Amino acid sequence: MDAAFTAEQDEIRRTLREILGKRCGPDEVKAAVLTAAGHDRELWQQLARELGLPGIAVAEEYGGVGCGPADLALACEETGRALLPSPLLATAALCVPLVTALGTGAQRSALLPPLATGGLTAALAVSGPALATALALTGEDASGQWSGGGRAGGVQARADAAGGGWRLYGEAVQVLDGHSAGLLLVAAHTGGFARSRTLLFLVREDAPGLVRTRQAVLDETRPQARIELRDVPAELLGDEGADVLGALAATGRTASAVLAAEAVGAAGRALARTVEYVRQREQFGRAIGSFQAVKHRLADLYVQVQAARSAAYYAAWDPDQGGLALAQALEALRVTAGEAIQLHGGIGFTWEHDVHLYFKRAAADELLFGPVHRLRAHAADRAGLFADPAAAAPRPERPAPAAPTPTPPPAQEKVAV
Repeated sequence: MDAAFTAEQDEIRRTLREILGKRCGPDEVKAAVLTAAGHDRELWQQLARELGLPGIAVAEEYGGVGCGPADLALACEETGRALLPSPLLATAALCVPLVTALGTGAQRSALLPPLATGGLTAALAVSGPALATALALTGEDASGQWSGGGRAGGVQARADAAGGGWRLYGEAVQVLDGHSAGLLLVAAHTGGFARSRTLLFLVREDAPGLVRTRQAVLDETRPQARIELRDVPAELLGDEGADVLGALAATGRTASAVLAAEAVGAAGRALARTVEYVRQREQFGRAIGSFQAVKHRLADLYVQVQAARSAAYYAAWDPDQGGLALAQALEALRVTAGEAIQLHGGIGFTWEHDVHLYFKRAAADELLFGPVHRLRAHAADRAGLFADPAAAAPRPERPAPAAPTPTPPPAQEKVAV
């Protein structure tokens, strides 16, 4: 394995950091989240036009850059540093892989080019707060019960009686960028009890019966929406025999590596801002960063962030390790953001301070994609760390008991007559 970045990857990182440094400061982030879209549309188009950011992992035949998940993770590390509010995660990390894996040839040709150029954004809608379960990050549900596996609840799909496709009804919440996405990928349950299965459907933003409401959330840089489907016409993604749960799990592995890199970028930036602050803040006539206790705390944070960065890079190369990398990165971001508030002193505890942006991101990401202990527990289950080797090994067959040896009758004593 060659862990060094290529010249192209270094150039992507440098250019993206330069653009975001000019256009995505804390004040710009706070202003962007207050817009109707929840992000700066002009900046999004600039990133799509100059860097092809939404199409990094899209094949060249569909108008993308043709890079792999490692390049997308590297780009998301930079967007994480700036806490960039954008539809990049929902579009490029969640929806594009599903369209690529499940879509028909016509669907891929129609959807991937506008997704790659940023002209179309997409969002994945699953019923209830079950995104981590749907992506198989914190556990695997082979029956797909999270999609509403009964006659009521979740999102239900039924074939149109007129033979014109499908109709959806139900509700999904915590849909990332669902209020502004031009295309929704909706996971729905169909078949009742006899042929119960989960399928993915395409719903356009102007579909009749579709109601989208932006939700109030802790981290405004991750806009979320409530999606209500009231007998909405939909198009099936792929065919009815598609392995939707398998595609969602594969997407979850790649997305976890991307999320880990993004969290590492945010943690690294929070640490850098804290180091800058303790060098300037004076107490008892000297900078607080010169105190040994502060140095020790910062050194511990540095080691934790660097370890999480190494795990994220490895997961970008091997997405099967994405769950563990995401757990380590989320923990590093949570600890670093908490320590940043402490080391900023009284000003750090004010809700309006910039350091709280990182704290909110840490808390919101763990609620959406964690928690950390469940990510680690699922990774341990997949690796079989706690399986009983005695129970897994086949038991040797016991030999059949030997037939008892007959005992000869006692010899008769001869008596003289």
